Amino acid sequence: MRIAATLAVLAALVSLPSTPSLGQAAYDSWPVLTDPFPSTGGGGIMIHDYDPVVAGGQCSTNFRAIEPSGTVYRNAIVFDAVETQGGILCTNGRWRSLDGDATGTTPFQVFIKDGVKRGTGE
Repeated sequence: MRIAATLAVLAALVSLPSTPSLGQAAYDSWPVLTDPFPSTGGGGIMIHDYDPVVAGGQCSTNFRAIEPSGTVYRNAIVFDAVETQGGILCTNGRWRSLDGDATGTTPFQVFIKDGVKRGTGE
């Protein structure tokens, strides 16, 4: 009975989808981060002054989001900093407006290696 239960648990675990590992993407192939670049939120918004710095297990930067009309939003973002592929992956981004009226998350990620910063979705 104990063996049957163990086999049932093992079968259930094997059938679970695996979570992707950080090593699956070729981060060195991502485009070099430019200034400005289009917002992942769309709408023609451009992101300016985006220069993440790694310290204390996090990547962070202040930046400006500028609408096509010229309206400027000043923001800050903090990512989790994860060591991978000889560099740092800035992931799980959480941003906030500097005037305190908005917060959110982003799928955008940054990979920093040998001083070169690369971003997803540019």
